Parts: sequence; structure tokens; C-alpha cells
Amino acid sequence: MRWFLLCLLIADPALADIVVAARTLRAQTTLTPADLSIEPGDMPGTFAGKAELIGKETRVVLYEGRPILPEDIGPPALVERNQIVTLAYDRAGLSIRVEGRSLARAGVGETVRVMNLSSRSTLSGRVQADGTVLVSP
Repeated sequence: MRWFLLCLLIADPALADIVVAARTLRAQTTLTPADLSIEPGDMPGTFAGKAELIGKETRVVLYEGRPILPEDIGPPALVERNQIVTLAYDRAGLSIRVEGRSLARAGVGETVRVMNLSSRSTLSGRVQADGTVLVSP
């Protein structure tokens, strides 16, 4: 009886489900249900369900069978590197719109560095749903 109780105390912890790549996925791939599978595991900081990943874009190569981490994915890119974008500045009734060049890829809500084509200065701004980059002082 003692042996049985000791075994119960030392038993392995229950594993939770984690989302892994069903196949090797290149960076900049938009995730679909077929790209993901669920496996038992206990890795902290991973995703437990497919729903929150579908439609997201891979930022790095995801290898088959490996867990997907939050830093490995992001929103689909709306702005590409070297793309001409509209830079918007709105503050206290002042609204300025100029052209700029994106220095990286970014999705809606992400911060991206851009170069103002008029002044050649580099700024950071947040990508908006319409593709403009909202800069702040």
C-alpha cells in the first residue's frame, strides 16, 4: 500500500495540449488549419488552441513538430520593405501627410521604421488598417 501511495505522489504531471507546426513552414506564410496540429506537451509560453493562430503570418521558419511561440508569428504584413507609404501626423488640429519609404515589413498595429522622402529623416510609426503609418513626436 505504501508503494502505491508513493507512486501516486511521484507520478508524472498531466500534460496540456500545445500547437505545433504540421509541416515545415517558410517565413511569411499565412497560417491555415492544415498547417497546425495539436500535441500533448507542457512547454510554457506556447499556444493551446489553433483558433488564435489561424490567419497569422510566420515571422521565422517553423519546423514540423516544433511548438509555435508567440514571437514566431504576427499579423499578416500590410506594409512591405521599401514600399512607398503615407506618413500621417495628427495632433491638436494639425494634420500632415507626406510620402515615406518603409524600412521593414509590418502588419496592422505593429511599429515600423520609415524614411520621410522629403527630409530623408528616419521615423518610427504604427501601421494603420488602411496602410498609412501614423507617426508621433
